[in-house]
Amino acid sequence: MQRRFLSSISATAGNSKTLNQGRWSVKQVKKSNFHVTLDKIRASIDSSDFIALSLQNTGSYAAAWHRVSAIDTPQTSYLKAKYAAERYQILQFALCPFSLQGSKLTVHPYNFHLFPRDELKCGMPSYSFSCQASRLTSMAREGFDFNTCIYEGISYLSRAQESASKFLSGNPILADPIAVSSSSPATVADTVFVGRIRSRVKNWRKSCVDSSIKTGDDDLVSSLRRLVLGSEQYGSRLCLTIDVCSERQVQLILEMLTEFSEDVVPLLVASKSRGTQAVRTVFMSSKEDKDLFMRELQDLENKENRRVRGFREVIDLISSSQKPVISQNYLSDLTSIHAKFLGPLPANVDDFSSSLSSAFPSVVDLSQFMKEISPLSNISNLPAAMSSLNRFFAPVDVEVANQGSQVKLSESYQSHGQNAVMISQLFAKLRTIQKSDLSTVEPNEDFQALASDEHESSVTSCSQNAGDENVKVWSKNSRRVSSENLVFIWGLTKKMTAAKLKNVLQKSHPVFTQEFDVKYLDKSCAIVVFWESGPSETFVTAVNNEEQLGGSLKEMVAEGLRAAGYETYKKACRLGFWEADLAESLDKTLESSDTDPDSDSNPSEIDWSNDLAINFDEL
Repeated sequence: MQRRFLSSISATAGNSKTLNQGRWSVKQVKKSNFHVTLDKIRASIDSSDFIALSLQNTGSYAAAWHRVSAIDTPQTSYLKAKYAAERYQILQFALCPFSLQGSKLTVHPYNFHLFPRDELKCGMPSYSFSCQASRLTSMAREGFDFNTCIYEGISYLSRAQESASKFLSGNPILADPIAVSSSSPATVADTVFVGRIRSRVKNWRKSCVDSSIKTGDDDLVSSLRRLVLGSEQYGSRLCLTIDVCSERQVQLILEMLTEFSEDVVPLLVASKSRGTQAVRTVFMSSKEDKDLFMRELQDLENKENRRVRGFREVIDLISSSQKPVISQNYLSDLTSIHAKFLGPLPANVDDFSSSLSSAFPSVVDLSQFMKEISPLSNISNLPAAMSSLNRFFAPVDVEVANQGSQVKLSESYQSHGQNAVMISQLFAKLRTIQKSDLSTVEPNEDFQALASDEHESSVTSCSQNAGDENVKVWSKNSRRVSSENLVFIWGLTKKMTAAKLKNVLQKSHPVFTQEFDVKYLDKSCAIVVFWESGPSETFVTAVNNEEQLGGSLKEMVAEGLRAAGYETYKKACRLGFWEADLAESLDKTLESSDTDPDSDSNPSEIDWSNDLAINFDEL
């Protein structure tokens, strides 16, 4: 039995008033103060053990059935989250590095205001995104300043966009080291091309060596010599630019230049088409000069990268820290972060999990963590979870390390930043409750270990067991059922409640003499759940075969009733048929001739719960 008392929340003297009101002082960060705050953010992350985050997007799902539900496998859950992440934009990113020592929780809350804009004038990012009217209305009620967001929001480039931007900046790029090819050039043209360029480079290099030895020549003679040999200046160093017509020529030149690697450094000059326009060889007067030049190039690249990354500097700080990331809405938050700051989302959940793990090796899904404490099993929002935790003795003393905001904002305007602090506090209280249940009390230091196996490193939640596609939805009174036992029905001419539809189906076919359940997924489509194998296939076959029809079921089919198994639903998600009505998406799927031999047709296990289905009366 767990001990239940009033929880204890206290604060340092400077923040007691704020905490008693349930609000913390959150530093607001926008374009004007981003760079001056960056060092403080870095220090906050370095001094903390965990990082809580919370995102505010312009929307979450476009239709009722787009929400992740009990019937979704990890792959369909991911595809739904992927669609939303690519469709909606992040406007606020609340970040709270925190550490926990005993009952003392030290938090460093920040709230970043974001907006994508093409500040580099190179066509990236050029986002168009969707907005949900209800979401924008809610943000407006909270006092969100859309003018500040658009004009003062911090822009950014993803890692993939930053890589592409190197070819658009106009700065020469240091060529990657290349080994000499073991085989000779494949064609006579290659041999002639390499021989001509080698001779040109040799003569140019010889003149560079001579000019560094002969210092008596006047400027006119030196200029004439450089003009004849095609030599130019790259800063204070001599260089030779070799125009190319293809990437094959670039490869041949770089292989040839390994012969002169001691005092020649090759740079690539990019074209507007993101290819290579020329190879620029820069002469080094000594080994020390070469080391200095390489440092100069690295400094120039770092400066340029900082200029173009924008807010992604913060994402890189989180990633490089390797600290555990705490998220309440794991799948929604992490797909959005991947899409906006890392690169395009992969097509399947396994590749997503692998890609995400390389950037964030340890992610804790707070929603799952909450479900381990039985009274929280049906709670999905932070205020309700905090209220429920008052029944447990879980003292947490909160200290806000970074005080105040550098800009004057109303309390309501700071409301989203509170979420990350609340996530930090909720995680700390859950950890305290979890530890109090252990037969041997663990020390409160070293929270980096993250204790139990289900939270151990790696990415949790929907992608954790993606291989067997076992869906794990936390809810009371759930019953596990194979996806083969699910049937989607739509095309009903009359609107009726789920109870009325179940009564109609019982009279329509013999398969409904067995136990089954009916729930609506949206206004257009319902799902029938059979608790035994076999009836689902029999029912779908009957609906699609006129010879097996009879009685009221025949009348329903004549009026437009259609039925399909779970594979049709999975295929609709895979093909991206995200229509407003699920019925329309299923119709398009059945009409589609697409076949994917790599798609997984194995049945999945579903934890079916009445609490997680959508009731027609509530729509």
